[in-house]
Amino acid sequence: MDLTPYLNSLEGTTLDQVLLSEAIRGRVGIAMKGRLLLRAVCESFQDRTRIGCAVTDQATCLSYLAKEPYELLIATDYLEEGNGFELVRLAREAQPSLKVVVLALGDVIPAQYADADWLEAVVAEADFIGDQRPLQAAMMAVMGHHAYRSPSLRSGTLPYLSCPRLTKREYEVLDLLASGLTDRDIAEKLVVSEETAKTYTKRLLKTLDVNNRLQAVLKGMRCGMVQI
Repeated sequence: MDLTPYLNSLEGTTLDQVLLSEAIRGRVGIAMKGRLLLRAVCESFQDRTRIGCAVTDQATCLSYLAKEPYELLIATDYLEEGNGFELVRLAREAQPSLKVVVLALGDVIPAQYADADWLEAVVAEADFIGDQRPLQAAMMAVMGHHAYRSPSLRSGTLPYLSCPRLTKREYEVLDLLASGLTDRDIAEKLVVSEETAKTYTKRLLKTLDVNNRLQAVLKGMRCGMVQI
């Protein structure tokens, strides 16, 4: 998927500006697994003109990066096609000054990349689900020319995960969120008002004990409730 041509149509601020877009001066590349993750990260930027590419596969991202200099690349380790760690390696070979942050959905750094000097910042999915600060810390680190590993990657121990029981409606909403749908889209799918759809989403976030819909889907994935 290439979301780049549709950036101006995105709405909302999913990650509460946790990516500190005001600190970024150059072009930003975003490569995420699935529509939800891609939309969520893109929507965290107030000025989306800085986003040069927003895609879900390695090859398309590299083709964008080959056209002009980029300042920052944000990628997940898993992509719809390709590998996020390899994407970062190849991107840094082409542009050595590029800053990189990887969100590790697999919660590990593969052994062949563990000590790579080009791998500046990695955040484990497990650390992001209940607390947005590791991703914020990663961004602050790379912008300050420092390396970063989120807590579980440093300790080797994953945080405790509590998986609550969802109602049938909550499962439906979670599945629709994982598909990258907005509250308006969810309302149409469930044949309810948009306000009711927003209420459903808020209830789901409370049940899962998370702060936003991205964290809800990531926790749902870890609990085996949903896939993206």
